Amino acid sequence: MDIDARIRRRRHRSDSPRLIREYRALSPVVHDDEPSGRGPTVERLLDHLDPVFDGSLPPNAYVHGPFGAGKTAVVTALFAHLDQLSIQTRSAIHTSTRAASSTTPWFVYVDLRETTSEFAFYRRVLDGIVDESVPEHGIGTDEIRQRLRDVLRDSRTGVVVAIDHVDSPRVDTGALRECVATSPDNARWIAIGRATPDEDWLDATDARTIEIEPYRRRVLIDVLTTRASTGLAHGALDHALARRIAGWAEGNAHDALAALFAAAERADAADRTRLSEADVEAACESVPRPSASLGEVLALPANKGRVLRALVDSTREDRRSVTAAAEAVGADPDIDLSTGTIERYLYELAEVGIVERVRSADGGDASGKGRSPSRVELWFPPTVYREIYDMKH
Repeated sequence: MDIDARIRRRRHRSDSPRLIREYRALSPVVHDDEPSGRGPTVERLLDHLDPVFDGSLPPNAYVHGPFGAGKTAVVTALFAHLDQLSIQTRSAIHTSTRAASSTTPWFVYVDLRETTSEFAFYRRVLDGIVDESVPEHGIGTDEIRQRLRDVLRDSRTGVVVAIDHVDSPRVDTGALRECVATSPDNARWIAIGRATPDEDWLDATDARTIEIEPYRRRVLIDVLTTRASTGLAHGALDHALARRIAGWAEGNAHDALAALFAAAERADAADRTRLSEADVEAACESVPRPSASLGEVLALPANKGRVLRALVDSTREDRRSVTAAAEAVGADPDIDLSTGTIERYLYELAEVGIVERVRSADGGDASGKGRSPSRVELWFPPTVYREIYDMKH
């Protein structure tokens, strides 16, 4: 734990302006309440959801588009507004003197990166539609599934569930498909993923597809300048540098914001109040292409998160092999795990694309036989991860 770094991040010098005013505004894992430049996409989703405004349920849908296209940003913002509408409608009916029932369904958002079991999935949906507390322990999956079915059976309106990151490497696609295919009649879902869904999925779930394309460069520039206007000192990011980042990111808002964040960190460390071309160039080089989603990385279980955080502070020499990396991480006083467990975690992180094992050009035994060791490469922007992780913990 670097307490000095945490203090530096929060320092406020009365005799000099601060470059970074609000870290959340720069974060690739934080989404705006009103996503920039995505009005047409919101309209397409509202077209699909239009039946709810007449008291009916929409068809199932599968929203797909490349990494960084803003799928999560749009869906979370839209569902937050629709959920608020549902609450207001039910509240108005509850306080009315006339006997009536709502015709607006519940809207529930589920992130499969954080909801990693069948029990957690059903619990999250149930928690989104009932007022009373839903237990996290002491109840089985079958029972909580039945509770959800009972609530929906007694509901006139039903529920629309947004199921995000369906193609996360930690998701059992077959189990998910079975889950949504056997949903109650008054449950509808909108799955969100990167890849175009296969025909088997669509046939099994009777879903329509909605494609979201990458950000246009002009729109991505607007995203960057909007975030910078909130998160950085006035005039810290000039338009030419915003264009440079947007062009490099090629429509990927996640990577563009990661580069902006890293550039701001670099400039702030040098006590400057404006980003330079060198800051942007160095920041772009620090973001792997392709990169793992920071949302995926930050959603890791606690022990793996601590291992990864220690790995970020290790040197390239420390990461010359999986064994050396595990030993370096194990030497961290905050890590209370065996070297064998850390090694296993590193292999598992490589399997899901968060780190990469790269075969060294040299190595093997003295006779030239045997396999070369695999060095460990980070497959995400380390500066951005370090700051966000430390702020969360």
